[in-house]
Amino acid sequence: MRELWVAARAAGADALALLLPLWCAGCDEPDVALCERCLIALAPDPRRRVVEADGGDVVVWSGLAFDGVAARVVRAIKEDGRTGLARALAPALEAALAHTGDADALLVPMPTSRAAYRRRGFRMPDLVMRRTGRHVRRVLSAVRTTADQRGLDRDQRRRNVAHSLAAPGAGGLRVIVVDDVLTTGASLAEAVRALRAAGADVVGAVTIAATPRRLPSGW
Repeated sequence: MRELWVAARAAGADALALLLPLWCAGCDEPDVALCERCLIALAPDPRRRVVEADGGDVVVWSGLAFDGVAARVVRAIKEDGRTGLARALAPALEAALAHTGDADALLVPMPTSRAAYRRRGFRMPDLVMRRTGRHVRRVLSAVRTTADQRGLDRDQRRRNVAHSLAAPGAGGLRVIVVDDVLTTGASLAEAVRALRAAGADVVGAVTIAATPRRLPSGW
């Protein structure tokens, strides 16, 4: 029943966007959800990073730089509930997935905190993944509450999320972890640790976007 409610809420948000005044999520141009110029700015530009994790480093492919138009669109979805914009981010996630070179691995999304899920009514990685036509398998779950990661440096983020996740039933699975934005990689590293501890084979990770290395990690 909860999944039906979430789907109905997301559909309602998309429909409501057709009735209310619109502005471009990328540049504020009126009367359009996403202008042509900003849509072009969301063309996939895959980038590779390596995240240190227990049991060995993990390659993370991200479809876009989390900057400019991409950052504004992600925030519009997460903070303003403009779920209809998720379709514009789907090609970036598809491009990141293509670079993993493993079409058979299960796609495992990062879990969303209960507070964020209650506030938004959707899970960002799942939402965009659905727009690609692919399915996810939620095997990661939180086992303790963590503080907000924004404003924390790399070491603080790792300590904050350490041993906060578990992956019951993941033994023997071959998986790719999916998240929305890569910043320091602390959360992804914890997901990889939990999956490996449960006996899963983590072949990589993908995100919609990644913060450019020159920018501060907090968001």
